[in-house]
Amino acid sequence: MIRQIIHIDEEKCNGCGICARACHEGAIDIIDNKARLVRENFCDGFGDCLPGCPKGAITFEQREAPAYDEAAVKAAQGKKVSNWPVQIKLAPITAEYFNAASLLLAADCTAYAYADFHKDFMAGKVCLIGCPKLDMIDYSEKLTMILSNNDIKDVTLVRMQVPCCGGLERAIGKAIKDCGKNIELKISVVSIDGKIL
Repeated sequence: MIRQIIHIDEEKCNGCGICARACHEGAIDIIDNKARLVRENFCDGFGDCLPGCPKGAITFEQREAPAYDEAAVKAAQGKKVSNWPVQIKLAPITAEYFNAASLLLAADCTAYAYADFHKDFMAGKVCLIGCPKLDMIDYSEKLTMILSNNDIKDVTLVRMQVPCCGGLERAIGKAIKDCGKNIELKISVVSIDGKIL
């Protein structure tokens, strides 16, 4: 069908991610530091992504495209990653997606151990993951820099009920204390049989 849909000029795009966050349907992803319309059937053609683009890289066009699939959009709501990379050790210190963000800090195992992780925790949050046992580092310094240099509204920590995850809890507690900001911390603990304690 011929319909109105967005077009992203990759030459102009600087990969800031404003459009991906503005797209309530999740049609846009940032891939190789460029915005890409990756789910044409998720683009409603209303252009919520247009006004925020600082480079004017997004326009409307009339072209052959699959119909907007509202049911597919609703089914996918809250099940996507809004930032990349997600590993704490790879994440930048500052990024546009951190502005006024709710931060989800999760132990690597939690998304596998708790079946409803995406539905219950991911929606509307910037996600960072890590495992202090596997990475063998103290995340507190990196997390302190992220909290200090960005407008993080609150932090949700999802950890496993195992001793090694205590390192993640200690790191975010220290980071909140050291950044000098009053940031709310919520903690959810997942048991090894996949239940929230």
